[in-house]
Amino acid sequence: MPASKILMITGDFTEDYETMVPFQTLLACGYTVDAVCPGKKAGETVATAIHDFEGDQTYSEKRGHNFALNATFDSVRAEDYDALVIPGGRAPEYLRLNADVIKTVLHFFDAGKRVAAICHGAQLLAAAGVLKGRTCSAYPACRPEVELAGGIYADISISDAVSDGNLVTAPAWPAHPSWLRQFMAVLDASSIPETNAA
Repeated sequence: MPASKILMITGDFTEDYETMVPFQTLLACGYTVDAVCPGKKAGETVATAIHDFEGDQTYSEKRGHNFALNATFDSVRAEDYDALVIPGGRAPEYLRLNADVIKTVLHFFDAGKRVAAICHGAQLLAAAGVLKGRTCSAYPACRPEVELAGGIYADISISDAVSDGNLVTAPAWPAHPSWLRQFMAVLDASSIPETNAA
């Protein structure tokens, strides 16, 4: 059955594009998307950070927009959602310390639901222990975490994405066209496709 209700878990200094672009794109395509942050309520905001690639040894970081949450983490039930989106940025680094966040991530994998993660979102997947034997892309600095968690790191172009069954991942926001296209294909599929990189 195609998925229609999506949960997005985000937090302060989530990456701006990796939060706002999928949120708005999925809404525009007719999906219901509830964006939540532990410790915050619907109507409150999270600060975003803009990570850019400007020729330095790592990305630069600048203050982004305030992103408005439209649901309350403590009130949502993972069981009510068909899919999960995990943006990157700095938020996954501390969200992975929250036992309720980990429990939520585990629900989506245990239930075989669709999951999309981008960039540092893989930190949450690694912390939840759901990557063993799974192909997963992430920001290259997260490669050790993916591999230490038993995942197979997909060393792909920054503009590409990879699907492994119900899991769709990408290295960073330049992959949005490929990442969102693959995720929507998985969302709309009556059955979960096999591994695909593009």
